[in-house]
Amino acid sequence: MDNKINIKVNINGDDYSLEVEPNTLLLDLLRNKLGLTGTKLACGTGECGACTVIMDGLTVNSCLVLAAEVDGKNITTIEGLSKNGELHPLQESFIEEGAVQCGFCTPGMILSSKALLDKNPNPTDEEIKIAISGNLCRCTGYKKILKAIRSAAQKMAC
Repeated sequence: MDNKINIKVNINGDDYSLEVEPNTLLLDLLRNKLGLTGTKLACGTGECGACTVIMDGLTVNSCLVLAAEVDGKNITTIEGLSKNGELHPLQESFIEEGAVQCGFCTPGMILSSKALLDKNPNPTDEEIKIAISGNLCRCTGYKKILKAIRSAAQKMAC
């Protein structure tokens, strides 16, 4: 019995028609089927934010979303931020401000920041902290991350 589900989804600006198992997670679809390995698996329970992607403008933990649920949606992963070989201002700022140490949390942190800046281009520090509160970093004290997000907001405002 073939119980696969057909979905159509836009990922990083590209349209896909895919066949997925009912229990396939969005995380597994991205990493294993499409090779978009910037989305990380860490806790698998939606607690750490390493698997964060943007779905229709909102951040989601891809380890908690079934691939079948993304039918008709627009997904952005970390791979979708750079354009024509140029890094997104958030990616640039994370590098410039030294907000990357081991880098494992960075894709999710950047995507949570992007979702915030898309809605609120001039957030307060408190708004930034709330936006990234679902993303855990074990390496930094978050000061450089906050500085990188503020720096990117300024770059994007110009």
